[in-house]
Amino acid sequence: MRDYNKPMDNSLKPLKNKVSITLDEDVIRKIRELADSDDRNFSQYINLVLKKHIQDSKEKC
Repeated sequence: MRDYNKPMDNSLKPLKNKVSITLDEDVIRKIRELADSDDRNFSQYINLVLKKHIQDSKEKC
């Protein structure tokens, strides 16, 4: 049976990696609210926010 957490061959990389971070409770609460209002899950919303921050940072340089 295929392990879907591993790439099909060595040339492909997994699209996502799991990480563990520690956040303040008020930050978690606000992210959950914003994610819900944007119809996304917690992880999807954090990924979206981080991508936007990275893009904005590149544009400032």
